[in-house]
Amino acid sequence: MSKICSVEEAVAVVKSGDAVASVGVIGWITPDALLKGLADRFKASAEPRDVTFYFPCGTGDAMAIRGMDHVAIEGLMKRIVSGSYVNPVDPATGKRPELMRLIRENRIEAYSWPIGASMHWLREVARRSPGYLTKIGLDTYADPRQTGGRFTTLAKDDLIKRVEFEGEDYLFYPSWPLDVGFIRASTADEFGNLSFEDEPIHSAALQIALAVKACGGTVVAQVRRIVEGGSRPATMVKISGVLVDKGVVDAQQMMTTQVPYEESYLGGVPWDGQTDDRLPLGADKIIARRAALEVRPGVTSIFGFGASSDVPTVLLEDGQFKDGAYRDYQFTTEHGPFGGLVMSGWQFSANKYPEALLDGVSQFDFIDGGGCPFAALAFAQFDDAGNVNVSRFGVANPGAGGFIDIAYNARELLFTGTFTTGGLEVEFKDGKLVILKEGKVRKFVKSADHITYPVRRNVAERGQQARIITERAVFEIHPEALVLTELAPGIDLQTQVLDMMDGLTVRVADDLREMDAALFR
Repeated sequence: MSKICSVEEAVAVVKSGDAVASVGVIGWITPDALLKGLADRFKASAEPRDVTFYFPCGTGDAMAIRGMDHVAIEGLMKRIVSGSYVNPVDPATGKRPELMRLIRENRIEAYSWPIGASMHWLREVARRSPGYLTKIGLDTYADPRQTGGRFTTLAKDDLIKRVEFEGEDYLFYPSWPLDVGFIRASTADEFGNLSFEDEPIHSAALQIALAVKACGGTVVAQVRRIVEGGSRPATMVKISGVLVDKGVVDAQQMMTTQVPYEESYLGGVPWDGQTDDRLPLGADKIIARRAALEVRPGVTSIFGFGASSDVPTVLLEDGQFKDGAYRDYQFTTEHGPFGGLVMSGWQFSANKYPEALLDGVSQFDFIDGGGCPFAALAFAQFDDAGNVNVSRFGVANPGAGGFIDIAYNARELLFTGTFTTGGLEVEFKDGKLVILKEGKVRKFVKSADHITYPVRRNVAERGQQARIITERAVFEIHPEALVLTELAPGIDLQTQVLDMMDGLTVRVADDLREMDAALFR
């Protein structure tokens, strides 16, 4: 009997009080038709109610591919556990996601886990173990000594515990059952066998299916097309029909935000190391140019979401990838593509012209095993104790994403971002930086709103090397202090740097250098 059915039939399997897990990475591999179908069912019948949603990563863009924002409805959503949250302002409406409002107004139980934990936890559920044990996240916001990953006061349960095992401290994420899994692939046959030929990342689709089936639950797959059983080589089928109970077809599903389909994301096509991708001249480009000077061929380098992901595009613009030279660089992201060009903005996560791909859970095995010695990440706040914050600040609550796993396991860290934010305007004259309008929000603060990663402690205790690169200054993070090592030409040290750092302890290097004027042309 065929497992293919309508969206309405598929989402009818969700009952009040169920726990629903869904795959998705921003717009990539998001089963948007299923999440919308479940929301439509609730709007029409007020059922199901009080559902717990588990998203290993932020799912959907909260705009054209709404993803997790579809189900951000009081009554339907009781609890959400996510590896990250999506916080854009919709240019069409000027509003932030509805899910962000529910969290900000304390309408739901909201928890934020590091993506590495949210991925690896699924594997523990799948093998019916007691839970996931890790050192990653100690002394961060995920640690119960901080907030235990809670993002609202309604979130009262201890989903993360700090435990001692053989004389050492760990974080422990206890297992709990998942009732329904929403996953996405490219193609299914009538028996539910799934292949991913149109998907440049796979994320946790397989692990969600395994975990849900181990709990006796129901797995629903959204696909672009149906083919006859046995018509594909078995090597193409990444999820067996044994793990899939129902399938729905959405022939119009987008590859990702603003991209219906683009073969360059799948690899296997010729590339000469050049594309039309370009960055406009501005503060972000200056930061990316300076950060690019730290990137070395032959070193596996991982780039996070935000300003850091612009670095490969700068290298591309400068001709560093021509004539096959891109193969000298080993670039990846937390979601598993290797090689090619790391993308920024809404296309972040997959690479153009990749050469290999790991699923999301295996990629975090690689990250946690020290496979990415160089990491470039963004920052929202840096404080006097040497803590960096990207997870919660102002009105934004994006969570950590893969930041904590990446930062903990790299040997060399770059934190990139503008010196201030919220309206910063700059221009460039004769190789000098001119601040036309200062940002309203200072990013160097006495005490960070959230501790996403205690950088200075790990520099002191584990020998990591770390820098902060902004458009006007470069700092090294030493065990005892933040040290200013480079200053942009045209910038006044006292009024435009030190006075803007809210009393942080900063030491100016004896050999303070001027940033290369070529960066500003």
